[in-house]
Amino acid sequence: MKTPMKNDRPGATGLHGHRLHPANMVRAGLAEMIGTLILVFTGTATAGAAALGKSTAGTPPDSLAVALAFGLVLVALVGALGQVSGAHLNAAVTLGLAVSGKFPWRYVPAYLLSQLVGAVLGAGATWAAFGSAVRDRAHLGATTPAAGVSDSRAFVVEAMITFVLVFVIVAVATDKRVPAAVAAPAIGFALIAAVLIGGGVTGGAVNPDRALGPAIMSGTYTSLWVYIVAPIVGGIVAAVLYDRVIGRASAPTVDASDPQAGMRAGDRPIATATSGDTGS
Repeated sequence: MKTPMKNDRPGATGLHGHRLHPANMVRAGLAEMIGTLILVFTGTATAGAAALGKSTAGTPPDSLAVALAFGLVLVALVGALGQVSGAHLNAAVTLGLAVSGKFPWRYVPAYLLSQLVGAVLGAGATWAAFGSAVRDRAHLGATTPAAGVSDSRAFVVEAMITFVLVFVIVAVATDKRVPAAVAAPAIGFALIAAVLIGGGVTGGAVNPDRALGPAIMSGTYTSLWVYIVAPIVGGIVAAVLYDRVIGRASAPTVDASDPQAGMRAGDRPIATATSGDTGS
């Protein structure tokens, strides 16, 4: 009989089904730190370039470019790090998964610390790339409510857009009925949508760490509590809702023996390729 290796032993299950062990926590934490660094660096550098009027070719980046930068790099990072740490890269994701029972609480502190350090380093990388001008004029891409937007309105918006992101993450990354290949693009596209929705109102942080990194490095603390608390609230609600309610449903199907089987296709309940699996 084969002697079980350490990685064969039972352990906590991460976001994408990988196993988490104490000996692996340093590596997983490092992956979260590097991933968050790359995410924040990419997004804030694009935002900083737009604020400074710098471009690679043609006109400088605009609001759409910032949303695309965040979303597309997240697609890459989920594909690259999902099997290592789950690629949370967001305190709202980690806490939402923990509250819904999809992630072990004992690993939460290490993840939160790693993500925060990565975000600070990512903002620092933007500072290093563009110099003091990006800190003085663009505040390293720090998010603050738009003119005339109250903290309460900003709170609602940040909670809603984080709900969108975390709802999609929990659906595609924890539900075994969803093909693994769907996860990365779905999560990245959800972030693009979230930033596009909230960008003109709050800056579209969708992530406490994305807000904290630039805020700490630039000294911009306007309404910072909103960007910490609101995404966590939205993420927890999304994770619990999918885990406890939505994820327990199955797409309707029509059995061959069902009288409806003879109805016109347009009148039948919708069936999907995954609807035969009734597990959640």
